[in-house]
Amino acid sequence: MLHGLTRGLAAISLALGLVATTGDARAAGPIRIGAFLAMTGSSSFLGDPEAKTLRLYVDRINAAGGLNGSNLELVVYDTTGSVDQAIDQALRLIDKDKVELLIGGSTTQETAPVLDLVEARQIPLISLAAGFALMDTVRKWVFAVPHSDRMAVRRVFEDLQRRNLHGIGIIGGYGYYDSACRGSARSLAPEYHVSILADQSFGRFGTPTDTVPYLKAIKATEGVQAILDCGFGESMVAVAHDYRALGMTGLPLYFTQGVASARFIAAAQGAAEGIRLSVSAVLVADQLPADNPQVPVAMAYRAAYSEAYKEPVSAFGGHAYDALMLAADAIKRSPAAPTPAQLRDALEQTKGLVGAGGVFTMSPTDHRGVTKKTLYMAEVRDGKWKLLAEAR
Repeated sequence: MLHGLTRGLAAISLALGLVATTGDARAAGPIRIGAFLAMTGSSSFLGDPEAKTLRLYVDRINAAGGLNGSNLELVVYDTTGSVDQAIDQALRLIDKDKVELLIGGSTTQETAPVLDLVEARQIPLISLAAGFALMDTVRKWVFAVPHSDRMAVRRVFEDLQRRNLHGIGIIGGYGYYDSACRGSARSLAPEYHVSILADQSFGRFGTPTDTVPYLKAIKATEGVQAILDCGFGESMVAVAHDYRALGMTGLPLYFTQGVASARFIAAAQGAAEGIRLSVSAVLVADQLPADNPQVPVAMAYRAAYSEAYKEPVSAFGGHAYDALMLAADAIKRSPAAPTPAQLRDALEQTKGLVGAGGVFTMSPTDHRGVTKKTLYMAEVRDGKWKLLAEAR
């Protein structure tokens, strides 16, 4: 009787998916990590190096024996930068591929609609998006690796203070990141005695190709001493070209980390010279003091990526490296064959993990884990990132 009842309960539990797989049974299989990234399309400058980095280092981890006796299994889907694709692929990774942890998306726009999904499904997500609003409220299952747009704006405003520049014009699009950056600039301006005297938006219906009217409007605004571009990616090449063509170099031009890729410099074809922006350590590691703990980590990543793909690193590939290292560190501190809940708990207990882009310490009240201390101001000189002396 009891034997039959036990078998019956087991059958019901199995049908409802309520049986917890034993650690020994799961240890034989891989630990599945899913990623949804903009590998193609207008945001491929983000997703392509992110996917390459994840594949490179998953292979390296597995070749070295895996983690806690298990290999990693990476499943990556291309969102093409589409919000709908990001949602569909996150669902597929959770429901069909049965991943234990998610990494993505590449942009704030892709990531925002997935946050409620991972909270409902209770799967840890390590975001590669910088939009401050994403992490404004700490979500139990969501973590992030990039410095926020708010941190980037602080770095820009600090540099403006050093140069005694107080009146600025903002230019950018209508996207999620652009809006987040604008919001951060408006809220932080009083703290840094900055006055936003002009704010021009372009590209409501697509990628900008002509930003001349918007830049002219800023140039004509009395009191403007510098320009902050709140856009991101290769589409900002148009701003750089038009800014130089209009002879506006007397007004210093600032970007955030949203263009921290050698692809931007190459696409600008010389027009990026003199532009200042905030960058993570991975882009300027060779210019940082030798005792900076990020230097060996960032330099090793740069060497491995460049050797594997014959192209320079970007801050975005660095974000993927940091996300995977956070996951690997959490796995090592978890039981064999960890559950998503165990990985979430381990991620939240991360302390002092040195990455290529930051040094991460998580807590129940901080799921980004980095500070602006590991975000540096650089200037494009001779087609390369030049760390400003005051930013060392």
